[in-house]
Amino acid sequence: MARKPVEERPSLDRLAGVPLPQENPHLIGHEAAERQLLTAYRGNRLHHGLLFCGPVGVGKATLAFRLAKFLLAEPDPAAADVAAAENLAIAARHPLHRRLAEGAHPNVLHLQRPWDDKRKTFRTVISVDTVRRIVPFLGTTAGEGAWRIVIVDGAEEMNRSAANALLKALEEPPERTVFVLVTARPGQLLPTIRSRCRSFHFGLLSETEIARIFDALGVARPPQKDLATVAALAGGSARRALELAGGNGLSLYRAIVRAFAATDHASLQAVAEQAASARGAAWAEFADLVGGYLDRRVRRLAEPEEGASPPSLPLARWAELWEKVARRSAEVETFNLDRRQFVLNVFETVAEAARHPHRPIFT
Repeated sequence: MARKPVEERPSLDRLAGVPLPQENPHLIGHEAAERQLLTAYRGNRLHHGLLFCGPVGVGKATLAFRLAKFLLAEPDPAAADVAAAENLAIAARHPLHRRLAEGAHPNVLHLQRPWDDKRKTFRTVISVDTVRRIVPFLGTTAGEGAWRIVIVDGAEEMNRSAANALLKALEEPPERTVFVLVTARPGQLLPTIRSRCRSFHFGLLSETEIARIFDALGVARPPQKDLATVAALAGGSARRALELAGGNGLSLYRAIVRAFAATDHASLQAVAEQAASARGAAWAEFADLVGGYLDRRVRRLAEPEEGASPPSLPLARWAELWEKVARRSAEVETFNLDRRQFVLNVFETVAEAARHPHRPIFT
């Protein structure tokens, strides 16, 4: 009887046509942090615990894997090649690129929220069972070089038991072991974990840097006018910019802007119908774009594109709408509520508030 083929598990960070952090040889926008790591390594002062903090999609995991490749390629910090290095890049054809991309190097352990085969989705937390993989990993003899690197990607997603298990490993690390914790929300980590790490803070990427990332990754760059809008909506995140440019995010944003400014029911219906068919990531993108629009209203910021004319509402009304939309959009996804009706309610509520600016919203 023919053997059933093994189903390939998806990658948590995968975007169509875009390399994963472990596959990406390019680092753009965080050269200062890279230089600090290289200087520390040369001086034999590389901390065993590194905390990479910053917004989602700015390159934290990319630098984590870049550092791992360099340590494995150059295991001696006193070597001449390390002294001559200008950054942590290794040769473009070095076999380490392929091996780490395939997850095949025995000296690197990459931990993230795992895939649930039964539910066919990613788990919501990094569990203690996932973190306990560190024990056998560190208990084996290091092969093919002296360094071992543990990368915990999305470290804020560890549950309490997982965090305590990681803390124990951080407290008693074997020699020549480096832990790299990648997080967008460092405040959610245990204070005792943060205190045992050296922190590196990653800032937002500029429009120019985002454009360079499109080029470096071989992804078609949007026209300049669209690129400026994409970069503004992405809020300094290269990942978000790639998501917006790779799908219908930009056209959806423009439809949302028109719907907020519209007074005719047909315009509102068109966006509502588009949202009604959205599921999973598509609905998350719609909710994110609506939330971003309302956030800019609360902070009195202009829209990324010229000509956008948001309704004139008191700040308190925008703030009330922003808070309630954020809560209700999550409920729509969680409880599989009527998306079309929810979207219509949002836009019609704004239209009604524009006519009666001092009347409470969602009474």
